[in-house]
Amino acid sequence: MRSTRTPAPRRGRRTVLAAGGLVAALALTATACGGSADSASDKPDATASQAPDADGKVEIPADLAGKLKEHGIDVDKWKDGGWKNWDRDQWLSEARDFVNPVIEGLWKPERMQSAEEADKTVTTKDASAGQGISDPEPSPVAAQAEKTPYHRNAAPVGKVFFDSPDGPAVCSGTVIKDVNHPGKSNLVWTAGHCVHAGGNGGWYRNIVFVPAYNDLGESDAELSNADPTEIAPYGNWWADWASTSNQWIQGGSETGGDGAAYDYAVLHVKPEQGAKSLEETVGAALDVDFSAPSAAEAAKMGAWGYPAAPPYNGLKMFKCVDAPGRFSLSPSLPTMYRIGCTMTGGSSGGGWFRVLNGKSVLVSNTSIGPADNTWLAGPQLGRDAEALYQNMSKTYGGR
Repeated sequence: MRSTRTPAPRRGRRTVLAAGGLVAALALTATACGGSADSASDKPDATASQAPDADGKVEIPADLAGKLKEHGIDVDKWKDGGWKNWDRDQWLSEARDFVNPVIEGLWKPERMQSAEEADKTVTTKDASAGQGISDPEPSPVAAQAEKTPYHRNAAPVGKVFFDSPDGPAVCSGTVIKDVNHPGKSNLVWTAGHCVHAGGNGGWYRNIVFVPAYNDLGESDAELSNADPTEIAPYGNWWADWASTSNQWIQGGSETGGDGAAYDYAVLHVKPEQGAKSLEETVGAALDVDFSAPSAAEAAKMGAWGYPAAPPYNGLKMFKCVDAPGRFSLSPSLPTMYRIGCTMTGGSSGGGWFRVLNGKSVLVSNTSIGPADNTWLAGPQLGRDAEALYQNMSKTYGGR
């Protein structure tokens, strides 16, 4: 996230492809995704409001409270700010140790705006390690602003907020379908490094997903007087469980490391307020393509997200479309996809989409990029990713 930024070497260029064709077919609107009619209206269904309880109390479920106590963490102190203690001995790291109790009202608009990008910048050594099976570096593709309102044009896309030892941080994420709970998904796809620090850390805290964040794409000045529903039109959705790959937990690093090829995660979320599922509330969700198509087979891919590092400020949604190439960090690791894109940190975790059988499907997510922000790389989603998804769906999807 805050690694030394060393420019990656350039190894040739590919012709930039016109984006229009895929953008036209890559419809991320609720209508194209089979969502409800409500989501295509001028005003989203804000069933999950940000309003705290009248008494202001925070209740932590018994199972989470018990898990905290197992690790010597006082439950009352946690909800009163004890989560800010990042003592190494209490930074839960194992896959089974995830805890993320709801703290209503924590993620106020101003706190969201203070969150910093959680990018993974590859070094010269990283980028050159697998030259033998990496395609030439792509030409930069200028990120294009998504049309507003976002709930009509890219409803499944949103921002992932979380707390790290360095303070509030932000990534991007996508509402995905739950095959075992059709029409009522509470699943969000993002990057592993947006939920877990990797080999030298543990689970991040206070993880929240905000779909269609800043729905009208307003400026910083405009947001100072904006209605909360313009900032979080569908409210805040807390992760009550998160799953990322063991490879990321064990091998992820500040520059991606050996975990980058497995840098993906699935969140199961619940509304801070309300009872509807995420898919019902947003009116949209995307299927995930676990076939891990080759770069040549995929033809074109589009990446969506909220870049937050300069020249962007994290307030607006952008997208890039390009023909993917192969990118390898090591001959012993799965090959990643790579596209030209000028999006910066904050877009991490944002979905990559392709058109399959006439429908937009999620095929990867933003993981790493170079210091000069000319391209992005994302993992292939194969059997390991599908197993993680299925376990999340079957174990937690019905909650």
